[in-house]
Amino acid sequence: MNKDKIYLFDTTLRDGAQTEGVDFSLEDKNKIANVLSDIGIDYIEGGWPGANPIDTKFFSKPPKTKKSIFTAFGMTKKTGRSADNDPGLASLINADTSAVCVVGKTWDFHVKVALGIENEDNLENIRETTKHFIKHKKEFLFDAEHFFDGYKANSNYALDCLKQAYDSGARWIVLCDTNGGTLPNEVREIVEQVTKVIPGKNLGIHAHNDTENAVANSLAAVESGVRQIQGTINGLGERCGNANLMSIIPTLSLKKSFNERFEINIKKEKLSSLTDCSRLLDEILNRKPNKNMAYVGASAFSHKGGLHVSAVKKDPKTYEHINPELIGNHRNIIVSNQAGRSNILSRLEKYGVKIDSNNPKVQKILDEVKDREFSGYTYDGADASFELLANRLLGKLPEYLKVKSYNVSVSKSDKILTKANVVFLIDGKEISCDGEGNGPVNALDNAIRSNFKKVEKYYNFFADLKLLDYKVRILNTGTEATTRVLIESTDKTGISWFTVGVSPNIIEASFKALIDSLDYKLYKEKAPANFNEK
Repeated sequence: MNKDKIYLFDTTLRDGAQTEGVDFSLEDKNKIANVLSDIGIDYIEGGWPGANPIDTKFFSKPPKTKKSIFTAFGMTKKTGRSADNDPGLASLINADTSAVCVVGKTWDFHVKVALGIENEDNLENIRETTKHFIKHKKEFLFDAEHFFDGYKANSNYALDCLKQAYDSGARWIVLCDTNGGTLPNEVREIVEQVTKVIPGKNLGIHAHNDTENAVANSLAAVESGVRQIQGTINGLGERCGNANLMSIIPTLSLKKSFNERFEINIKKEKLSSLTDCSRLLDEILNRKPNKNMAYVGASAFSHKGGLHVSAVKKDPKTYEHINPELIGNHRNIIVSNQAGRSNILSRLEKYGVKIDSNNPKVQKILDEVKDREFSGYTYDGADASFELLANRLLGKLPEYLKVKSYNVSVSKSDKILTKANVVFLIDGKEISCDGEGNGPVNALDNAIRSNFKKVEKYYNFFADLKLLDYKVRILNTGTEATTRVLIESTDKTGISWFTVGVSPNIIEASFKALIDSLDYKLYKEKAPANFNEK
C-alpha cells in the first residue's frame, strides 16, 4: 500500500528564537541546523533575514543542509507598495534559499486591529506576494496566521485568504493556531472543511501549546488531511511553546496507527539521534533538560515502584510503550523508599554487579536505603551516591578521600569572604587544604581541588571536574530543620552524575554531597585506593 508522506518543518531557529530568554548566536544556529539536517528534517526555517543582525548575517552565508530545504521567513508585502518595491520581500529574494515561508493575516479581526487595512487590501497583499515569489522561482509556503480563530469568526474570509495564496501558486498553505487555544476536536472539524477547498497534500499545521494540545492538534490535523507539520525541538517557542517535534517524530514513525498510513523522511536509524538532539538544544541554551518530556526525557522510561520494576525485568512492554533505545534514550530503575528487591537487583545489574537474588546483602542494601530515606536522604535523583553506597555495603568500594576535619568561616568587611580548610588522611599522611570561594560549597570545593596538587595520585583526576548545579531543600521547619543538598557534577565525557547529602547543618549536608561527587569521580576513573593506616 502506498503511504502518504508527512513533511516535517522545523522552526526552532525562528519561532523558537522568540522564546523568552533565548538568543541564538551565529554558531548556535549553524550547529542546530546541521543536526536537524543530519536527522532528515525536510524544511529548516533559519530565521527572518533583515529582521536583526544575527539573522541577516546567518542568511548571507547559510549552512549547506544536504538533506533539508533551508527556508527564509518573512511577511506579506505592505499595503501601498508593489511587491517589487517592498524591502522585506527583497530580503527574502536575496536570501540564498530555495524556499520562503511568508506569514499573512487570515483573521479579519487582526486585519482591522493589527494592520489597520481593509479586508480586500489584505487579500491583495497575499495574492501579490505569492505571485512575486513564484515569479522568482522560490518554493512558497504561506503561513496563515490566526487561521483557526479567523475561521471560527468568519470562515468565508479565512478560506478566501487561503485561496488567494493557493490559486496564485503556493506549494504549501500552513494553518496556524497562533494563539494556541484551539482544541483537537475543533482542528479535526475545521481541517476537514478546508480540504474541501484546498487539497490536503498542500496543507500544513503550525500549532502553539497554550492549552498543552500542540502535539495532539498536529496529529489530529494529519488524520484530517494535512501533510506538513511545523514544530520545534523540545517544543521551544513563544509563551507556552510550539508543537514538540521530539514527540511528533517518534509518534509518526513508531506508532502503528500512523506508520501504517504515513511515512516521513527520517530513517529508523536516525531516530536514535532524537534524545541527543533534545539535550543539545538545552546545552546550547544553558538550561536543565525537562526530565519528564515524552520520549526523550531522562524520566521517560524511569521505574520506581517495586511491582513495576519486577514486571519490567520480565518484559519491558509491561510498563513501556516503546523500546527507549529506539530514540536514543535508556531505561532507568529508581531506588527509593518505595523500592523492592527488584529495584536493587536491576540497578546492580546496570552497574555490572552480578549477585544472587537471595544474597542477604541485597536486603541489607534495601534496608539501608529505606533507613536513610527515613532520615531525609533520597536516591531517586542521586544515582552516584547510591552506586557508592551499594558498592560500599558489598565491600567493593575502595577508600579514597578520608576526611579528618574541616572548617568553614564567613566574614564581612567590604565584601563577604568565605574561607575553608579541609584536612585529609591520605596514605597515612595528613594533607591540609585551604581555599576561598563565593560561598561555603565553592570554598570547600576550591580548597579540595586547588590544593590537591599536594596529592598527585588524585589531583589529575579532578582536572576536568565541574559542578553544574547545587540544590538545597529544607525537609522540615523550625531551628532544628534537616537540610538535603543535591549536587550535579560532570567532566569531559559530558555525562553528569548526582550526589546527595543530609544533615541538620547545611554546610555538613553540602560537604557530604561534595565528597560523594569527588569519590564517584575517582571510582569511575578507577583511581588507586587510599592506603590509610588503620
